[in-house]
Amino acid sequence: MAHLDTNSSDGERHTLQSLPKSNVFTQMLPADAAFPTPKDSHDTPRQTLGPRMVKSALFTYVRPDSQGEPELLAVSQRALQDIGLNEEEAETEEFKDFVSGKKILTWDASKPDEGIYPWAQCYGGYQFGQWAGQLGDGRAISLFESTNPATGTRYEIQLKGAGRTPYSRFADGRAVLRSSIREFVVSEYLNAIGIPSTRALALTLNSGSKIMRERVEPGAIVTRFAQSWIRFGTFDLQRIRGDRETLRTLADYTAEHVYGGWDKLPSKLPAGDAKDVHSQIQTGVTKDTTEAEGVEEENRYVRLYRAILRRNAETVAKWQAYGFMNGVLNTDNTSILGLSIDFGPFAFLDTFDPTYTPNHDDHMLRYSYRNQPTIIWWNLVRLGEALGELMGAGSKVDDSVFVDKGVTQDQADELVKRAEGVIDRCGDEYKAVFLAEYKRLMTVRLGLKKQKDSDFEVLMSELLDCLEAFELDFHHAFRRLSGIALEELETEEQRRDIAGRFFRADNTPRQESDSRERIGKWLEKWSARVKEDWGTGSDAEAERQSAMHAINPRFVPRSWILDEVIDRVEKKHQRDILPKIMKLALNPFQESWDVDADEEERFCGDVPKYKGMMQCSCSS
Repeated sequence: MAHLDTNSSDGERHTLQSLPKSNVFTQMLPADAAFPTPKDSHDTPRQTLGPRMVKSALFTYVRPDSQGEPELLAVSQRALQDIGLNEEEAETEEFKDFVSGKKILTWDASKPDEGIYPWAQCYGGYQFGQWAGQLGDGRAISLFESTNPATGTRYEIQLKGAGRTPYSRFADGRAVLRSSIREFVVSEYLNAIGIPSTRALALTLNSGSKIMRERVEPGAIVTRFAQSWIRFGTFDLQRIRGDRETLRTLADYTAEHVYGGWDKLPSKLPAGDAKDVHSQIQTGVTKDTTEAEGVEEENRYVRLYRAILRRNAETVAKWQAYGFMNGVLNTDNTSILGLSIDFGPFAFLDTFDPTYTPNHDDHMLRYSYRNQPTIIWWNLVRLGEALGELMGAGSKVDDSVFVDKGVTQDQADELVKRAEGVIDRCGDEYKAVFLAEYKRLMTVRLGLKKQKDSDFEVLMSELLDCLEAFELDFHHAFRRLSGIALEELETEEQRRDIAGRFFRADNTPRQESDSRERIGKWLEKWSARVKEDWGTGSDAEAERQSAMHAINPRFVPRSWILDEVIDRVEKKHQRDILPKIMKLALNPFQESWDVDADEEERFCGDVPKYKGMMQCSCSS
């Protein structure tokens, strides 16, 4: 089993047994009526727990179905720390049984009314813009919630690939090694560069198991965790079914137990320029002093919607700033906490092409890089429709008649108008929050301290236009810019020479005079702005370069790298590649990692010919 290094400092650590555990989700939300208690589910033959329709419920008690002889391939020590577990715990047989689904740690059949029993969530979703019906956790099983005593953060820990559930539909409930390696690496990488994401604790190979996808492949399990696995599709399903009671229960749970209470939720942003939005949110200046009346009246469910909207707006802004694509942004893959979630055909940009989608089934480019902000808003509108009755009720949301029977005929027009007004106003807020976070990140990635109105067009847009026009690498552009000294840009001839650093070493035909000249002019404007913000002098220059290296990663887990890792682990049985690649993934801003100089250079260098901008399937 590979140990993965982390630079994080240790706090108080626990064993699996001593770690505080809970099951707030299953205690507070309605269970599948067919198996209302853990004992009902546990005593049922496994085949009975297979696919079927589940109504008026948000989960079903299920149990993992271990398959094959488990081999623990890797554990993220950064994940161990964030959960609050001892590093040594990963060496125990109990840990290995836990992450392979062989043992339920929190429930004893001899004491059926005690302990915590695993469960799978029920949800639906819009897939590629069309309603897909009931979906749910078809291959994910939550084991328990754990709270890190040092941070107070509660996570829901689950296994992905541990067997069928009522939500598996026609699938087998398994995950292949290929997709599991991809999710394990990217979950921890996104967290390392500051993008909200679900996390990965362990990767287990089910040795001897054979699973049919595009080909016969070995199975694996990712032990993953998140503060919540609730998705937009969880709300969608209740709205489509007209289950008002379950939808309201879900909304209340989300506000009270996911977002920490109604009093933590924001109201409308104060009026102001988009560039002020980020500071307004960070300082907590988000609540109006007066409440609107009439059709513009906003109740607590509107505040919940705004909180979800802001989290997702900020996350998609981070994706755009770092060139990441989810690949399949259906509403069942959109997190209520704005987490990057459910990694299928994801990818990072190689050359800058806004129309690129990593999903080879996405023929209409719905989930391309360029469309991600629009699609997240489309998903938010679907969520607004699900919450529409609650938001539209205004101050009458707690009236007994409304709670029991819903809106009356004479209230309907006003309710619809109010709900539509909320969504319209929130659309403006979504744009403001997205632009504020995107500009903030692009500003620091360019090595600037302050935002100027002209920076968006003169620097940000022009740089992206150059990258697209000359087919330049998105990630190398920022990292190589970080290492350029201002003294190298003093003359036109110097700037034209430095412009060559942005091109591939083997791509001299693209380094024509007009491309070098255009990039040189951009570098002249950039260096002038850097001097405005940092001044001149060696100390200022060293500080600026250090700041840029800390925000612009040298290593990016590109598709070609992940394909090579998968091949070396699966076909060549080179287990040592996983700790190597994860050392880079957990510490992506470093210049070197003491792994292997040649491999470091290759993984951080130009994309090999014919391996750029790859596409893959949803089972990847």
